[in-house]
Amino acid sequence: MATVPLLLWAISTGPDPGKAGVPGESTCTEVGCHVGTPLNGGAGSVKVTFPAGLNYVPGVKQHLVVTVADPAATQRFWGFELTARQSTDSKSQAGSFTSTDGFTAVVCASVAGLLNQTQWTFIDFPQNQNCPASRPLAYIEHTANGSQRFKTGSQTFEFDWTPPASAVGNIVIYVAGNAANADGNNTGDHIYTATYTLAPGAAGPAPAISAGGIVSAANFGAFTSVGPGSWMEIYGTNLSTTTRGWAGDDFTGVNAPASLDGVKVTIGGQSAFVDYVSPGQVNAQVPSNTPTGTQQVTVANTGGTSAGYTMTVNSVQPGLLAPPSFTVGGKLYVVAQFADQTYVMPPGAIPGIASRQAKPGETILIYGVGFGPSATASGQVIPAGQVVPALNSLTGSLKVQFAGTDATVQYGGLAPNYVGLYQFNIVVPSVPDSDLVPIVFALNGQNLPQTLFTAVKR
Repeated sequence: MATVPLLLWAISTGPDPGKAGVPGESTCTEVGCHVGTPLNGGAGSVKVTFPAGLNYVPGVKQHLVVTVADPAATQRFWGFELTARQSTDSKSQAGSFTSTDGFTAVVCASVAGLLNQTQWTFIDFPQNQNCPASRPLAYIEHTANGSQRFKTGSQTFEFDWTPPASAVGNIVIYVAGNAANADGNNTGDHIYTATYTLAPGAAGPAPAISAGGIVSAANFGAFTSVGPGSWMEIYGTNLSTTTRGWAGDDFTGVNAPASLDGVKVTIGGQSAFVDYVSPGQVNAQVPSNTPTGTQQVTVANTGGTSAGYTMTVNSVQPGLLAPPSFTVGGKLYVVAQFADQTYVMPPGAIPGIASRQAKPGETILIYGVGFGPSATASGQVIPAGQVVPALNSLTGSLKVQFAGTDATVQYGGLAPNYVGLYQFNIVVPSVPDSDLVPIVFALNGQNLPQTLFTAVKR
């Protein structure tokens, strides 16, 4: 009886490696794991969804989704284990896995480790998840948090798989799923297995940037020029084979990725920081060392490199957050918020958004991009492509006016814990009540080319 608590703990946090159904390994339908129902003896299934169909491009990350389903009302506790092997040798690992949330984790084993359970390593999210050479067989499986999301019918698990950097022929994905009844023992649970064979695919067509296809961040002015540290949106065709934004595991410490799912952007010969990829749009931050003047922008992926797109790079390209959705009666309002996140606009101006006018003397928060260098109190300039570590201030001069009256800027610098986002804490000056108060930002003596409004009422 003393072994029972240890057994239940092992199951709830994910099985030992070697339970995904690889030939010569196991599926967890044995004593000490889950017994009482034959393998695939229930009415459910385990399935894997592949974003690019049953093929892979060497080195190009895929986001996989495992679905464990069972119609039995008693099954409400879920788990899985999955691995990838070369079809010519089921003991040869094919690629690596990365958990993208706390519901999955990677375990690593040697071949001997499948028989001797002391020879495997558990790698928890969000740590480095590359398996060591001594434990080359990688598995991804549920965690305790992942399995204990009680529901009936089905459960999904999501994670990333990166195929080998070069083609290794067909790759077989082995997966086992567990639809458990959560009754506190290892009987009455249903184990399902499936295999998928993925063929190496040719790289897609080369990316192409559309004519007029690059602007600075659309919700921050959508200018046709950019500046070091500002953001650009690139539109075109075949820009990426996947669609996603960056995640925590794409960062190296505080450093943002210069490549996302194999997509790279350069401007003026410098590598930009890639925030979002999709077939038709890529978002990237301009690096700090980008030369000013006329520069070429390219997008590269496994299909090749686009033709250069001519872009003007200014020393700064500031813009305030003011999306088209904040247009009311033909007037565009700057996105300004109080500390409680209520918006500064006439009450009810936009259905579903809590808003009110600001009072003179209140502090409101406004956001922007492209305002140039910013430094910490110690004088350290924060480069593009890094998570901002602390409070800082613009090195340039900033002036803010409401209806021609100067406002006090309590804080003006990069927003801590973000990348390339500026935050301005502005004290509303004493101006006449109006729902259309013009607000003007001037950087280094030059007014921003946005016509924006806010609302003030005593």
